[in-house]
Amino acid sequence: MNQRPRASLGRVLDDLGDSLLELVAGDPAHEGEIGGVVIHDPDDEPVLPPAALVAGVGVPAAGLPDLVRAVGRQGGVGLVVRAPVVLTPELDAAVADAGLALLGLRRGATWAQLTALLRSVLAEGDIVHGEAESIGGLPSGDLFAVANAVASLLDAPVTIEDRSSRVLAFSGRQDEADPSRVETIIGRQVPERYARMLTELGVFRELYREHRPVVVDPADLGADAVSKQRVAIAVRAGDEVLGSIWAAMDGEITPERTAALQDASKLVALHMLRVRAGADVQRRLRTDLVGSAIEGGVGARDALSRLGLAGRPVVVLAVALRTDRSEAEPAPGDTSDLERVADALSVHLAASVPTSAVAVVGGIAYALLPVAPGGTASEPETRAARLAEEFCDRLGARLPAIVGVGGVGTDVGGVAASRATATRVLRVLREGHGTRRVARLPDVHTQSLLLELRDLAAARGERPVGPLALLLEYDERNDSGLAETLDAWLDALGDVRAAAAALFIHPNTLRYRLRRLEEVSGLDLADPEQRFAASLQLRLLAPR
Repeated sequence: MNQRPRASLGRVLDDLGDSLLELVAGDPAHEGEIGGVVIHDPDDEPVLPPAALVAGVGVPAAGLPDLVRAVGRQGGVGLVVRAPVVLTPELDAAVADAGLALLGLRRGATWAQLTALLRSVLAEGDIVHGEAESIGGLPSGDLFAVANAVASLLDAPVTIEDRSSRVLAFSGRQDEADPSRVETIIGRQVPERYARMLTELGVFRELYREHRPVVVDPADLGADAVSKQRVAIAVRAGDEVLGSIWAAMDGEITPERTAALQDASKLVALHMLRVRAGADVQRRLRTDLVGSAIEGGVGARDALSRLGLAGRPVVVLAVALRTDRSEAEPAPGDTSDLERVADALSVHLAASVPTSAVAVVGGIAYALLPVAPGGTASEPETRAARLAEEFCDRLGARLPAIVGVGGVGTDVGGVAASRATATRVLRVLREGHGTRRVARLPDVHTQSLLLELRDLAAARGERPVGPLALLLEYDERNDSGLAETLDAWLDALGDVRAAAAALFIHPNTLRYRLRRLEEVSGLDLADPEQRFAASLQLRLLAPR
């Protein structure tokens, strides 16, 4: 199934921009696909394919405006030159006239990295490739093959790790290392005690600052489980550190070994970027499909079909992180944590419901959960809620998730309705009503109606009227807290002792306040209609 035949310029910037490219001038929002990547040769000007992206290697600043115009005349969509680029008025005008985007290759990134990654991104056509691409003669993104190749060059077992010291891949011959390396491989993570020692010794600071190998003497770690010298080098793409290569080997770090590690780090960077680009493609595709499916629009039927959910009953889960705030929008900085929650939910559901689909759409992680027909009408929702509770238990307090469970949707409209219900329930949980982590609409229906009524009242500019308005005005003038007293008494269903305990006052003090608020406002607490009206206004127009 063809999901992305070729990348647009905007997609290339999304995939590679943080690490390799920056937009200097022009508009990257060109419609259509990039027709190819061409390296500019001043001595042999090539004929560009339509919508080409040109790599201006070694172009002097003085010649940039002319090259921009030449690329524009041949229909190119972008020109990449080495950053930093001084955007003079002449250059800015040339970019505007040519109608292309001028991009800068970030400091530290190589043209080899850029062209290899560009060609990989442009070749991304299917969810599953029929024929594997290769980088440096190794299968694209196969970090284990890369680790074995590097181990052969160094004649030592190696690991490839990310910035958090998680093991992404490892070579063979790990038994030649020491017990600490075996522990690292088994846990797929550098043990915390070793990571802490490396941090205290300043190893990571030196590793990420230097472009040469860093040597760690096992004696410095003072651990019996570490007997072999460690040699590490950072893996970079431009200024960004992607991770590191760690070799367990003894002996002097010769110039040959240093050169081998430096070459290996460049190769690993290409493969790590390719893995990340591929993961971003998959995530973006899944997000697009899930978003289309839950919106219920023109593309919903096709999206459900491509997700393998067409014609199947589906329950939508809406997931967010619990915060101390009452807003419906995620807090700044929540995005990465929410992506982690979505990934964890995807793994959790895959064990029991392999065809489920999860993606973050509009600040909420949505899961499309196919359910088996049969049983009572609420049984699929109950099963979905049980799965959600198990998921929240696994995450624990580290990532406190809350989950709204929608109804069962059997068609495009039903899936959209299930999403609306799940989002509605999630809002109640976000508002902090109770300690629930997972809820269905029947669990929070009244609270949901009150929130919607509050929205309506706010839109109309409604304010408290009648006895409650008089009471609030009196409180504002005298700082008396009578409205708070009324609220606590109503919550306690008229139980004076319970209300007094909630306010941390004596029951006689509460009785006095109740008499006083009746005098001030004219409210008759014996009248059930007046009590209901006061309670509703307190919740909708003067919330706690």
